[in-house]
Formats: sequence, structure tokens, C-alpha cells
Amino acid sequence: MSDPAPPRRPILDLRAFTPARVALGRSGASMPTRALLDFTLDHARARDAVHAAFNVPRLVADLGALGLAVTEVRSQAVDRSDYLRRPDLGRQLEPGSAQLLARSASAPCQLALVIGDGLSAAAVHAHAAIVVRRLLPLLAQGNDVAIGHVVVASGARVALGDEIGAILGARMVAMLIGERPGLSAPDSLGAYLTFAPKPGRTDAERNCVSNIHHAGLSYDEAAFKIAWLVREGLARETTGVALKDESADRAPRQIGTASPGC
Repeated sequence: MSDPAPPRRPILDLRAFTPARVALGRSGASMPTRALLDFTLDHARARDAVHAAFNVPRLVADLGALGLAVTEVRSQAVDRSDYLRRPDLGRQLEPGSAQLLARSASAPCQLALVIGDGLSAAAVHAHAAIVVRRLLPLLAQGNDVAIGHVVVASGARVALGDEIGAILGARMVAMLIGERPGLSAPDSLGAYLTFAPKPGRTDAERNCVSNIHHAGLSYDEAAFKIAWLVREGLARETTGVALKDESADRAPRQIGTASPGC
């Protein structure tokens, strides 16, 4: 006797499990007015996130409240328009910033933490300082991983961290940066870990912890993953495709249970 077929569930049930635009309905040959207005609003929020100004003084103050001394730098992109039209300029430090970092690099360090605006300054404003606050005690556990330098970078692409890390003599660079906004998440933060940073590193040589926002990866879970990758990357002297993220096998039970607004 064959097993009974599983009950069919209406497509409307999918809307409880995904922010994707499914089962929107229709009005004649078009979508309903409510769905169209929601799409227009989300599109506007994504565009606003891309063009939002980076509030460096606010971020520096938030990091200072955590006891962190911050160095401010910028890329060769002179303004937001330049940054969007010329991605290559966002991967290179402007000369004055490179000289400033070189003067502050007194000795090699284990870890350099870089926070850049990326494609969503809104994500950095909303989440970066909280993630750092959750990350610091995890790095201090066991064999303490010291953050040698904290850098806030304006007009930054991910690869800008490679040049910053190389100048500072960091064994590893961890870069928190605003990710490309989507229609369901205009304020998503990403973290990129690169061992032995230097200009020319590829994305295959990095580990990424992405989708950090209120409806995505929680602050506690993101901090745990970042700390695990930092420790393992330093111990194994590698990141990227050679370092598989196995942090879920070691995560404490409380990870992911805290309120994302904490």
C-alpha cells in the first residue's frame, strides 16, 4: 500500500517563511496597488542606503565608548558619485591616509579591525558598533586575540582592508562593511576576514559573514562566527576557501536567542 500524498499547502503559506515577493496577487494585468507601493518603498530605501552620508564622528564616538582608539582614513574616491562610478578607487587609500597609517604602525599586530561604509552606510550606523561590542569579549577568551588597530574608512570597498592591514603589519584584517542593499534588507552588514592582508588578495582568500541585520543573522551569532574565524584563521594561517566555517558545531546554545535589538 502506497503512502498517502502529503497535503497540499497553498502558496500563500510561503509568505510566512520568506521576505521574497511571492503570492502578490493581481489586479487585471498588473499587480495590486498595495504590492506596487511596497515595492516602490523598498526600492527607495535601497537607493537611499546607497547614497546615505557616512556619519564618521558618530561611529568614532560609539567605538570610543567601547574603549577603542580609532584612526580615520579614506579611499581615493573623492565623493559618493566617484565611489559608485569608480569601484577601483574605493580599493586604494588616498596618499595622506596611507602616510597616517604608516606613522601609527609601530609594531606588527595580530588583528586590525576596519569599519567601512561600503554600499550601505545605514548598515554600519545601525549594526557595526553593536557587533564590535559583542565581539570584544569573545576575542578576549582563552588565548587572547588582541586588536592592534581600529580604523574607520570612508569610501571603502572590501579590498581597501588589504592595503590597510599590510601597512599596519597585521597578521589578519577583519573588515565590517555595509553590503549592497536589497529590496528586503537595505541595512545589511558584512564581515570579511583576510589572513596576511596585502593588495591583490582575491575574494577566494577571504571568509565572509554576511546578512547581519535585524531580520537576518543576529549580533550574537555574527560575533561568534567572526571570533571563531579569526582564531582559526590565525591558528591555521589561512582564510578563504582553505578555511571552512565550522563554527556552528561549536556554538553555545544561547547563540541566536538574544533579541536582535539588544
